[in-house]
This record gives sequence, C-alpha cells and structure tokens, in this order.
Amino acid sequence: MQSSELINQRLLNNLQAVDFAGYDIFDGLNSPLIECLGLNRLALVRLAWIQAYKRSPVNFRQLTGVPRQRNAKGIALIILGLLEDYCRNNDSSALETAVELGDWLLANRCDSEQWQYFCWGYHFPWQARAFYVPLGKPNIITTCYVARALWALSIYPDTTRFADAANNAGQFIIDQLYTEQDNRCYFAYIPGEKAFVHNASLWGAAVVAEAGQRLQDQTLSDRAYQVCMQSVSEQREDGAWVYGGRTHHQFIDGFHTGYNLEALSISRDALGVCDFDSSIDIGIQFYRQHFFRPDGQPKYYHNATYPIDMHLVSQAVLTLLKVGQTQADLELASMVLDWAIKNMYIEKTGYFRCQINRWYNNNICYIRWTQAWAYYAIAFFHNHNYSKRI
Repeated sequence: MQSSELINQRLLNNLQAVDFAGYDIFDGLNSPLIECLGLNRLALVRLAWIQAYKRSPVNFRQLTGVPRQRNAKGIALIILGLLEDYCRNNDSSALETAVELGDWLLANRCDSEQWQYFCWGYHFPWQARAFYVPLGKPNIITTCYVARALWALSIYPDTTRFADAANNAGQFIIDQLYTEQDNRCYFAYIPGEKAFVHNASLWGAAVVAEAGQRLQDQTLSDRAYQVCMQSVSEQREDGAWVYGGRTHHQFIDGFHTGYNLEALSISRDALGVCDFDSSIDIGIQFYRQHFFRPDGQPKYYHNATYPIDMHLVSQAVLTLLKVGQTQADLELASMVLDWAIKNMYIEKTGYFRCQINRWYNNNICYIRWTQAWAYYAIAFFHNHNYSKRI
C-alpha cells in the first residue's frame, strides 16, 4: 500500500483530471427523469427518490441523466486542502489552483439580485424530512465552508476580494438566518425555515464570530456568543449533543458531534472567551470515548457502528487534531487514517469508497461528500505533523 502522502497526491491528480466535478450523494433530483414523470411536485416522492440514490451501492445517475458538476462546498474543502499542501511543500501550483477555485466560488455565488449578499448553496435541489430546498437557495453549511476557504485564501497577496466576500457572508447569516423560536436563539439552516440543528447553528456562529473579529463589529460578536451559548445550554451532562430539536433529530452521531466541537472551538478563539471551555472539554471527552474502536475504526453513532463513512473519517481526523490537540489525539487520528487507507481506499481507482455498511460496501465516487473531505483531512494531517517537526 502506498503512503498516505502519495495516496493524497494521486487523489488530487484524479480530482484535477475531472476539473473537480462529479456526482454527489444527494444529487438525485438533478435527474430530468423525475421531472418528466411529474413526480418532482410530491414531497414524499422527492424524499424517497433522494434516499434511493443515496443508499444504493449501484450508481444509476448516468442512466437517469444526472450530470457531473462542481459543488461549492466541495470546492471549498479542496481549497483548504490545497492551502495545507502549499504551506507544507511551498508548491506554487497548489496556491495558483486554490486562487482559481476561489474566483470560481465568487463567480458562482447564489443570485446576487435575489440574496444581495455573498452566499452559497448546493448545485441540486434536495428534500429533507423537515423542509425542501430548491436549486439556487443558499444554506448555512455551504456558506460557512466557503467563507472559511475564502478567509484562508485572503492571507496571500492580492486576495482582499476573498476576505470581503467572506465577511459579507457573515452579514448574510445574521440578516437572513438568525431565528428566535421556542425559547431558542439560533441560526437556521436555510432562509425561511425554522428547524433547529446544532451543527448548522454553531457553524453559523463560528463564521459570524470570525466576521465580527475581522470587522471589529461587536454586534456580530455578541450575536455569535448568544447562539453558541444556546447550544452549550442544550449539551447533555455526558458531553453529547443530539442532532437537533425535532423528534426525528434525537440521534447522536460522530461527524456532527465533530462539527459542533470544531465550530465551538473556532468561536471561542474568535470571541476571545473561555465560557465554552468546559463544554468543549466534556464534548471532546465524550467524542473520544464513544466514536472509535480500539483499532481506530470510527463509529457513525455513539451506540452503533454502521455506516462507516469517509466523511465521518475525515471529520474525525480534523476534530482530534484541531480540538483535542493532545499527543493521544494525534495518535488516534493516525490510527483512524491508517484504518481508512486499509479499508476505505480503492487502490485500483485512486478514490475512497463512500461507505462500509454491515452487509455491503458503497464504492460510488462522490466528490463533495467523500473525495474532497478525504483530500482536505489527509492534507491537514500531514501539514499538522510537518508543523510539529519544524
């Protein structure tokens, strides 16, 4: 088996060869077939259609006309990975590609006339149990990851346009997504919807906190603090968070727990407060104890292993290194990555499989959900270790 560095370089080469475009785990509604059949008007059919595409180990997207496309969040993750590689290798081509992709993100924001702010969504419509999101509508997670990538780019010469757009995205989150309902204050997932989800709200707070720090805007900082404290107040005594506030959100999973911890840690640093310390401490302790097997195999839920997902693996590496930061966390992250290379990497194609389920594997290549995450996490891991050595 090749080293993880060579594997990640091969993965990047593969992504460049397809111009960073491909299929997505939730892109089933991009098929013209469902529209031709007139079924796209029915919410339950839309939900079932997406779930069929998501869960099937057989990829029938080409058969049903789903196009390969770029995804804004996937591009953001690839930018973050490229910048990790640039910091470690000083390879100017990595920075040049990252800047090109950053300009693509600026050019492919959501409709500026409709939304007025810099914001981003998915390249497909999608149906959740709680709401429907039409094509072109922004969402908080995509906007937050794009903002992070643009801020990361903005430290290099002649890139102030990226910081300006990211700061403006923070204003979008405040103006379009801040919600008060059921004695909660939080950031909603999409404009006009009220579903409360911890990871979405906390990532919104992280971006608003960062924008507040950069713009020296106390109103933004205060709002970010208030939203963070909402999720801190709803954390369980053992350190866990359920996914969200609705009846079908009462599960505890690994990658969203990792999201919560990373976002809360970013907000703590941007706000310069220690009020979240105990929440982060008990949260990372719960995370370590409940989401990994002794050999580094990650678990999807705190009380169940499957499906094992490369998205889950990637967030585990990032959470352990960014939030945990101990030598034991570094060793666990290394074990997780080693396990993933042995079990998730497909040497024949140079891509990572999407999932391992109890009875079957899903080897479909998804750019945003799987490959972009894998590339960023492995690049971060190697740059983190390189930084420790120098």
